[in-house]
Amino acid sequence: MRKFHVVSPYEPSGDQAEAIEKLSEGFLRGDRYQTLKGVTGSGKTFTMAKIIEKVQRPTLIISHNKTLSAQLYREFKSFFPDNAVEYFVSYYDYYQPEAYVPARDLYIEKDAATNKEIDALRLKATYSLMERRDVIVVATVSCIYGLGMPDLYKEMRVHIEKGELLDIRKFERDLCSIQYTRNDMAMDRGNFRVRGDVIEVYPPYMETDTAYRIELEFDEVARIRRFNVVTRETEEELDEMQFYPAKHFVVPHDALVSATERIEVELEERLEVLRAQGKILEAERLKTRTTYDIEMMKEMGYCSGIENYSGPISGRKSGEPPATLLHYFPDDFLCMMDEAHVTSPQIGAMYEGDRSRKQNLVDFGFRLPSALDNRPLKIEEFEKKLNQVIYVTATPRKEEIERSTQVVEQIIRPTGLLDPLIDVRPSEGQMEDIRREVAARIEKGERSLILTLTKKMAEDLTDYLLGLDMKVKYIHSEIDTFERVEILKALRTGEIDVLIGINLLREGIDLPEVSFIAILDADKIGFLRSTTSLIQIIGRAARNENGTVVMYADVMTPAIKEAVGETKRRREIQQKWNEEHGVTPHTVSKAVQDILVRQQQDAEENAEVELGFLKKSANLFDAKQRKKLIDALKKEMSDCADRLEYEQAAAIRDQIREIEETYGKGKN
Repeated sequence: MRKFHVVSPYEPSGDQAEAIEKLSEGFLRGDRYQTLKGVTGSGKTFTMAKIIEKVQRPTLIISHNKTLSAQLYREFKSFFPDNAVEYFVSYYDYYQPEAYVPARDLYIEKDAATNKEIDALRLKATYSLMERRDVIVVATVSCIYGLGMPDLYKEMRVHIEKGELLDIRKFERDLCSIQYTRNDMAMDRGNFRVRGDVIEVYPPYMETDTAYRIELEFDEVARIRRFNVVTRETEEELDEMQFYPAKHFVVPHDALVSATERIEVELEERLEVLRAQGKILEAERLKTRTTYDIEMMKEMGYCSGIENYSGPISGRKSGEPPATLLHYFPDDFLCMMDEAHVTSPQIGAMYEGDRSRKQNLVDFGFRLPSALDNRPLKIEEFEKKLNQVIYVTATPRKEEIERSTQVVEQIIRPTGLLDPLIDVRPSEGQMEDIRREVAARIEKGERSLILTLTKKMAEDLTDYLLGLDMKVKYIHSEIDTFERVEILKALRTGEIDVLIGINLLREGIDLPEVSFIAILDADKIGFLRSTTSLIQIIGRAARNENGTVVMYADVMTPAIKEAVGETKRRREIQQKWNEEHGVTPHTVSKAVQDILVRQQQDAEENAEVELGFLKKSANLFDAKQRKKLIDALKKEMSDCADRLEYEQAAAIRDQIREIEETYGKGKN
């Protein structure tokens, strides 16, 4: 098995080496909980990577949203090119859960749109955990939701060896039983095809366009090879191969039959209870729905909403936790919780929200009580399943600190940059003061952020500064993800000088060009102006040597005092370290500009290749073909945005505009 090996042009600097050593030692001696308290820009991700390299254990990294987890996934992929770095997030692009609102007698059916690419990545994560130990899985809180049982997932794999006698018909049935589909015309993920003595299988969990070809000679397996589906070139000759299920939730036919018997028994018991309570309508509704589902499972092997019967199907007792991604990890794994001050409470809140929704469905006859066992883990169950944990955050909560055997601070930035200067000013005359501060930054070619409390305030302030001929935009939750990235990029490249926001600018964004931050209504009590929020906002200016934060407040609240005190403490430690080591802080803004320009050029070149290929297959002067081409490009643009390849998506968007302006939009 390969060992974890970090590939990076950098060596640990500042206090990274000390943090790596202390946390690795703590893990190896068996410390259950530890905390890495690292300031913004101190290289926490690099420290995490070096800890993994040092302890050599399978690792689960949990982040609190898809965007940050995607960023972490890309970073760890670059740090560990020779190891298995996987991505496990919710595969729903859109999800409306099943629900019932008693007050309005309104039943809402489940409605969802799934993302095949993300589903393939989820399957690849579990496949890697089954096959090797050098695995890092970057996940969101979806990792605490029910998944197929790992023992069954492993037990149902189909194994094949070179030289063995193979019954093709049995092999086909075995593949179908683990959710593969026969398709002799087109190869797609999760499909297989049989052509004479040749069988081709395309597992859904392969990262690249890789499939397997099995060649027979008189029922004997003569050759097994891995090949590229697109080029048809052979990548590797194999002596044996095993195919894991095409879906996480797979059940042998015998187990499904016995499960329907358990469901029927539960149905009769529940009907008696409802009728005894005088709930005749609810009883009839439950009987009709459940009987139909049972018939579907018997005839087809599945039914709509089969996950609601996961308890009886898996044989779990009422109240027992479901199998999750955590159950696929070996017992000695390491869990790192990124932005733990947000991620931990989020995990704790999942169960209660899910329970309250499902309880209504059970009470009013839409689901059996066993549907309550299709749920996320409770916080106690989650923590019981963990082996050892390292919390990673700039602002740990009291809970993380109290349970940690050691809290290791990472305050020194590799760049030598200090935490920003903070000034608290009265709110009277704040608009004129902000205008002067922003104008001074524009003259230096630097950027500014302004934090408001409401969307209306952000929009009004944007209009005010636009009236002063400033290049300014606002960003808030109503701006879609794609446009948010465009706005942030525009700020970094200098297309705009000022960005006004509320909560989206609080954490996880790298903006080294920003040297000034104005926080309006800093003395208002609430989440957006808590100590943690203020420290995180201050951190946005910590990547620039001229970083300054001005809080506009008429009262020195405890949150302001704590944030100012903590920032001052860190700054003094950083200054002392720089003096002792002869380091001069310097903002590398030019390098960031170069990276952005290069990314844009690469994206435009890739888009040009895509467009060139499609242009050859379409006559742009034909309105119908032109419309077909534009639709294909729009789908490609959307797919790029789903994969978070925003530069590529923007470049394709520009190509669409060019076609429409030159040739017209096309007709159906």
